[in-house]
Amino acid sequence: MKKIKKILVCIDLSQYSVMTLEYALELVKNKDTQMIVYNVINQRDLEGLEIISSYFSSKVVPEDYIRNLKKDRQEKLDQLIDENFSDEKPIINIKVDTGIPFECILKAVETEDADLVVMGNKGRGNLSRVLFGSVAEKVFRHSPVPVVSIRDKMKFKRGNTNGKK
Repeated sequence: MKKIKKILVCIDLSQYSVMTLEYALELVKNKDTQMIVYNVINQRDLEGLEIISSYFSSKVVPEDYIRNLKKDRQEKLDQLIDENFSDEKPIINIKVDTGIPFECILKAVETEDADLVVMGNKGRGNLSRVLFGSVAEKVFRHSPVPVVSIRDKMKFKRGNTNGKK
């Protein structure tokens, strides 16, 4: 069995983020394992920036916007960890990236030399899954390392029609 030294934990700041971190931390409990909490600012959202800025007299500088957005995400992730997992903070590193989420996650697996990916199977948007396929599904299909999917037990409980759309 290969030793898991580094886990990439994909967090999108949705309602599933805390649960995803809880499971990841349980996996590394009492082990010498590093966690990278990874968040991707979707390239699709950034592409709309130019269109929106063309309607305003003062142009938005994309580099400034991205820098501020990354800083904001970093602060939100720091706050999430401080509020829920302050004791585990020494083993957690945070990384915020921009791009196509599943491509960034797969690249981060390689560049960070991750041994395992932990991510929620649901995220911020349901419509994008219908149109583009889910990020989790694409990561499952293409990841060179094992992927652990975190699900909300109550939402996906057998016989529960609330989880079905």
